[in-house]
Amino acid sequence: MDVIEITRQLGAAIQQDERYLAFHEARRVNEADTDLNDLINKIQLIHMSYQHEAAKDDANEEKLQAYDKEFSEVYAAVMANENMQKYEAARKAVDEMMNYLTQILAMCVQGEDPATCDPAAHEHQCSGECSSCGGGCH
Repeated sequence: MDVIEITRQLGAAIQQDERYLAFHEARRVNEADTDLNDLINKIQLIHMSYQHEAAKDDANEEKLQAYDKEFSEVYAAVMANENMQKYEAARKAVDEMMNYLTQILAMCVQGEDPATCDPAAHEHQCSGECSSCGGGCH
């Protein structure tokens, strides 16, 4: 068996999973949302302005605070956007799936039975050493 080929097959299966498909669609919708993209661009400009001011030897603390406040307000608007909320939920679902798959692989590398190993069964047996389980803690 070629591990690389099997990994490619897993990648193809992931791309057919409903969590991935929902994430892909949410990303497409976000990219088409001009209001959301305007807010994201505004955040980037605020961040660049903040960095520019902070890099000065005589950085104006009032300006920095104003940039920070504006950043927080625009960020809140981004996160209040319905499309962004759907995207974040879909991203979280894909992240959780990938974390679970990674934990299964880590368990297999540790010698557990690939057919029966279950990260959920080991969830509460944390030794404190992330390398022992694949680092699935949140």
